[in-house]
Amino acid sequence: MENHQEARLIFIYNANSGLRNALLDAAHKALSPNTYQCNLCDLTFGVFKERKAWRKFREEKKWGMEFLYKDEFKKQYASKFGHKFEFPIVLIAINDQLQVFVSATELNELENMEALIDLINKRGKEIEV
Repeated sequence: MENHQEARLIFIYNANSGLRNALLDAAHKALSPNTYQCNLCDLTFGVFKERKAWRKFREEKKWGMEFLYKDEFKKQYASKFGHKFEFPIVLIAINDQLQVFVSATELNELENMEALIDLINKRGKEIEV
């Protein structure tokens, strides 16, 4: 993969944008965490705010990172890439091409934020983001 400087990670939550959706998601996460549908949200955010260690990880990395809700992703990338992805997901954009970086299945199997960070760091070295 050439021109690694144009690579960026796109994190897509299995949730929709907007205050109403955020409140519903927070309630769902607090009241029924076992049925919550976005493990990426759960790994990186508490009920109401971003986890401190996750924010530190994001801020210390030199990689470009973009965070989108699934409705935002579908709107921004629909005409070019279609809706072929299962959410949540982490994609890597390299030279205008999207590839799966961490699949929905992998994200849903992760048990904590540290495992997510370790996986991102490991794969980041492999592809030289």
